[in-house]
This record gives sequence, C-alpha cells and structure tokens, in this order.
Amino acid sequence: MELRKIMRLVELFRGLNDEQLGTMENITRKEIYEAGDVIFSQGEDGDKMYIVGSGQVEIKIRNPTGYTYSAVYLGEGQVFGEMALIDDATRSATVISAHDNTTVYAIPRTDFTELCTSNTAIGYLMMRNIAQDISFKLRHKDFNQPSDD
Repeated sequence: MELRKIMRLVELFRGLNDEQLGTMENITRKEIYEAGDVIFSQGEDGDKMYIVGSGQVEIKIRNPTGYTYSAVYLGEGQVFGEMALIDDATRSATVISAHDNTTVYAIPRTDFTELCTSNTAIGYLMMRNIAQDISFKLRHKDFNQPSDD
C-alpha cells in the first residue's frame, strides 16, 4: 500500500491534512527487512520511529530478571519506536522482522524535530497524537504481561 494511504490510517497522523501528510512523507525513509532481521535491540539508543508498511514485526521485551518474551506482533499501519521522537532514551524493546520483505517507514528524530520547529502546526498535532498514544500504552501496559515463573 502507498505510504500516504497508510499514514491516513495511523492514529499518530490524525488531524494532518493532505499537504501536511506530504510534508511528513518527505522525511520518511523506506527500509526492507527479511524474516529474523533485528530492526533494533532493547537498550540501543533510539533515533527513529517506524510505521509498518507491509509484513509484520515482533516486539520482544527482556524484563529485569533476564526473561525475554514476545509482547506483540504489529502489522500494516501500526507504529513502533515513537518514543525515540521525543527523548534520547534507549530502546525499551527489541523489534524483529517476522516475515521476508517486511517494509517499514522510518522517521528520523533529527528530521522530525526540525520539521516540528519549522512547522508548528504539524509539530503540535504530532506531539498531541504521540502523547495520547503513549498515555494509552502506559494505562494498558500491564495487561497480558507474562511472568517469568
């Protein structure tokens, strides 16, 4: 599916008009991964957000005791790594391509920050949407979390 169509389905881009989506599309980089490829690892520095264009990715989390579990699979139109757009912290999970030819679209933090500074309308909408997304995830983070028993 075309990136613009995918972006229209993604909650993080809610409220952006067609011109603003085009501006966001201009800072987006296409990346393709094969099954088993690590897109990023837990503990690495975060510098990009990703949108799944096609295929599927697996989100794996290692808890403080060292137990690693598969938290969720994400597919077309779903987003991961969005916290990297707003802070310099390390990755909270490992993301692995679950299928051959998985296409993701990366938005680098540096480009995103420059865009938000130069276009405050986009910056406001994106930051509002990111805050709402993270708030939702924090409120529901303990559901279905396995123990290492």
